[in-house]
Amino acid sequence: MPMPPFCVVPPHKGLGCRAAILLGLALVLGAQPAAPTQPQVARRFLLDILHANYPAAYRRLAPEVRAAVRRPAFEAAARPLWQQGQVRGPAIELYQIGTRLGGGRPSQWFCRFAFAQDSARHPPPVLLEVTFRDTTARAVLGFGLRQR
Repeated sequence: MPMPPFCVVPPHKGLGCRAAILLGLALVLGAQPAAPTQPQVARRFLLDILHANYPAAYRRLAPEVRAAVRRPAFEAAARPLWQQGQVRGPAIELYQIGTRLGGGRPSQWFCRFAFAQDSARHPPPVLLEVTFRDTTARAVLGFGLRQR
């Protein structure tokens, strides 16, 4: 006669026994989800724009940028990126990460993405760029299109 399944931790809100145990362990060990990386933040920001979710994209801007740029102006600045997404499709791929030096300004970190349909073209004709203050920042400082 088979033994019935045994679960030390009672199932929680539709989770199975194994998932409930893992959830309990995570809570006991204090597991925190990993903070998103800059490329992940930049990708989410760009996808928000490409899907015309301007309120979500606007919330990802650095506080000082939001203080200087009101949402209607932000939406107007984001519209060319959205328009490129209408032509090229909303799928994007990470193309390059780096820093821009010189020009009398402090260096800025950037993440550049190419539209997936352009992935076979070198260099891609259009890049979407998101800038950050430094390597630790997760709030967007700027963005734009780079035509090749």
